[in-house]
Amino acid sequence: MTTQMLGIDIGGSGIKGAPVDLSDGTFTRDRYRIDTPKPSAPEPVAEVVGEIVRHFAWDGPVGVTFPGVVIDGVTLSAANVSKHWIGQDARSLFAKATGCPVTLLNDADAAGIAEMRLGSGKGRTGTVVLLTLGTGIGSAVFTDGVLVPNTEFGHLQLHGKDAEARASAKAREEHGLGWEKWAKRLGEYMAHLEALISPSLIIVGGGVSRKSEHFVPLIKGVRAPIVPATLVNNAGIVGAAMAAAEETAPA
Repeated sequence: MTTQMLGIDIGGSGIKGAPVDLSDGTFTRDRYRIDTPKPSAPEPVAEVVGEIVRHFAWDGPVGVTFPGVVIDGVTLSAANVSKHWIGQDARSLFAKATGCPVTLLNDADAAGIAEMRLGSGKGRTGTVVLLTLGTGIGSAVFTDGVLVPNTEFGHLQLHGKDAEARASAKAREEHGLGWEKWAKRLGEYMAHLEALISPSLIIVGGGVSRKSEHFVPLIKGVRAPIVPATLVNNAGIVGAAMAAAEETAPA
């Protein structure tokens, strides 16, 4: 039985990976990170993914996340990476670059899988939403533990703009927002999302979730409990590894 799997998480600013102990989500070796190439076109990004695989001398299946819609290994959106990803057979591209079988999925979906199995969503029923606050806003939605893939709720319209343009962690930095002002924007966004799908729990992920005490208590106007991700910014790597292990498990 497979006990560990390599997970790689592609983000707008960095690409990071590590072998994951599937029993508890811990890394069996130190995480390895490389800046996302600029421009983030398919071939340069695939080169970095291949470099991470070679760094760990890995020769088995690999789980890889992508910040956009992924259906049957094809990337269909690209909000925070090069538009050349749209319509790309990304799974085949990564398989060629790594020499390994690749399981490809949306980055927020991967983080959600990890949080539902090992983190803040474990044992929770009803509708659970994970929001990854980073370069954009990723979303993962689960109903009684079952993933509804590729929701992309960061692109809901808020004040005439994509929500992530106002409420992502990048937007907070670019607009010089303090915690209180950013929390107000997050509250508006989460209340809008709540009006649409009525979640029983909202999990906040992404690197900024390490500082959740600065902004989560300040979010107002949202009925559902809001909690930080247990696995913080490692959830994407862990979920990618889990997805790869599940896809390649013997029937």
